[in-house]
Amino acid sequence: MTPDKPHTGDEATPSPEELREKVEATREELGETVEALAAKTDVKTRAQEKTVAVKQQVAEKTTQAKAQLKDKATHAAHAVQDRAPEPMRAKAAAATEQARDKAMHVAELARDKAPEPVREKTGQGMEAARAKRTPLLAAAGALIALMLIRRARRHQ
Repeated sequence: MTPDKPHTGDEATPSPEELREKVEATREELGETVEALAAKTDVKTRAQEKTVAVKQQVAEKTTQAKAQLKDKATHAAHAVQDRAPEPMRAKAAAATEQARDKAMHVAELARDKAPEPVREKTGQGMEAARAKRTPLLAAAGALIALMLIRRARRHQ
């Protein structure tokens, strides 16, 4: 047996209720520790959490890259338009309008002759194109301007 500490009289003996409270607090701490250790050993859950985090990062970076690309395309289109002489700009605008009219005519013909499921899919594609109209038109304008510049340089 171990020798007892001398009793000084200042210390109060804990009551059974205080002992129960200490035991309960110790049990709660032990339970939390066990849960934390179990969470660390759950590899599947940790891998899933990491996958979700990586997917979110990729989505954010993709959104940023798209925005940067759109800005650069718009800037490049404006730069090409600014450098092109006025007659070329007029021709590019006329060609763009003519291409738009032809595309609308072809779309009407295709819509009239296409079966219903194809019409639905085409409608969805058109909605997506309309949502991204500005960058598409800027890129088309830049392409037409570049083609006209190349053509003018060849004929000089």
